[in-house]
Amino acid sequence: MLISPSILASDFSRLADEVKSIENAGADLVHIDVMDGMFVPNLTLGAPVIKCLKSKTALPFDVHLMIEEPVRYIEDFAAAGADIITFHIEAAKDIDATVNKIISCGCKPAISLKPATPAEAVFPYIDRLYMVLVMTVEPGFGGQSFMADMMPKVKEIREEINRRGLDTHIQVDGGIDGNTITQVVKNGADVIVAGSYVFKAADRSVPIKTLREKGESYE
Repeated sequence: MLISPSILASDFSRLADEVKSIENAGADLVHIDVMDGMFVPNLTLGAPVIKCLKSKTALPFDVHLMIEEPVRYIEDFAAAGADIITFHIEAAKDIDATVNKIISCGCKPAISLKPATPAEAVFPYIDRLYMVLVMTVEPGFGGQSFMADMMPKVKEIREEINRRGLDTHIQVDGGIDGNTITQVVKNGADVIVAGSYVFKAADRSVPIKTLREKGESYE
């Protein structure tokens, strides 16, 4: 299981220090939410900020693009230091072209599904993906409540991955804490995004350790 704290919940005025704090606390990835104000009603940060952060940590960058027509910016985010690039299936006109672009830029491709999007929407592409991200909140803002009714979707995707004999990861993002972690892992998730739960803690190693221990006990 991999823990990917979302810096959306961090102190943006101390971003480099915040990223270093989760690295020191045992995180596996840094989850970076990129929002354009069109696909979701919020704005965050872009490739220049990611480029500046890249030299501040050894953690891989898990970049979640919540933007319209993401294929236009894949090269920019890859050049800035993204290791995994996730885009929304609902935001891309040509899914195959977007996946191809991510791969050609040397990054790992992933597709995200909003809560209303069914699991089977990702099945035509799943054998080419490093990861599928199931949103357990409506994308756009941090600190929302966990949507337990997304668990059948996670389970359905895991069953399809297993049926095909793939090693594709399933990531969940939204409302994950020391209580909800058990549900997502039991249903097949193995990459965990947590924002507020991690960054609100004075000692980030405590929530990261809790997520890992509780999650791994259900794997």
